[in-house]
Amino acid sequence: MNERHARVALVAFGLVGASDLLLLAVGGDTGDLGHTLAKPLLMPLLAAHAYLRGGPALLVGALLCGWGGDVLLLLDAEPAFLAGMASFAAGHVCYLLLFARRTRERAPRARVARATTAAYALAPVVTVALLWPHLPAGLRVPVAAYSLLLTAMAYGAGRLGPAAAAGGVLFLLSDTLIAAGVADLPQLPRPDLWIMLTYLAAQSLLVRGALTGRAAPAGRTVTSGSAPARP
Repeated sequence: MNERHARVALVAFGLVGASDLLLLAVGGDTGDLGHTLAKPLLMPLLAAHAYLRGGPALLVGALLCGWGGDVLLLLDAEPAFLAGMASFAAGHVCYLLLFARRTRERAPRARVARATTAAYALAPVVTVALLWPHLPAGLRVPVAAYSLLLTAMAYGAGRLGPAAAAGGVLFLLSDTLIAAGVADLPQLPRPDLWIMLTYLAAQSLLVRGALTGRAAPAGRTVTSGSAPARP
């Protein structure tokens, strides 16, 4: 029964997400109103899917924190932006705690691991350096701190396998697009469309990685023929 309900929740998430992206592509008053109505439904539906699939509490918590951030970012005010960023930050902490309980089935080759670590270490430095002069003074330190936490989450997502790793990268991209908008830097046409597209893909891939990724609890080794376990 739970599996059927989980599929229903996932289909509903897909339909609402597709509708939201279409509304953002259309734009105008109709698109803005539709987005305002659709956006708050997305993460609760994905969280319901994860919960019904037996996903860990930290995964559901991360998605619900994302929902809080989604709702707060609909409000066009700096205090709401800061509160939304704090809600997303809490979600990243949930993800990091989840990742800490997982270990990769196979360690990446040393050269690849070093290159990946260097890239993620450089990413927040470059991003903050580019954004800093253009951000409002009251947002500079919070954005810098959030950028470090977001990058740590994106880097740690690799513990859940390639799907979650891709989700971490897309989350990093989505929030960088938001920050670029706050800093009034040049953006792509329909920036909200690209922000939501990358964000929905990111959360979906993180959920997929948490539910089906090749991972095992820390301290255990996955052997041939054994199924990965979830905390």
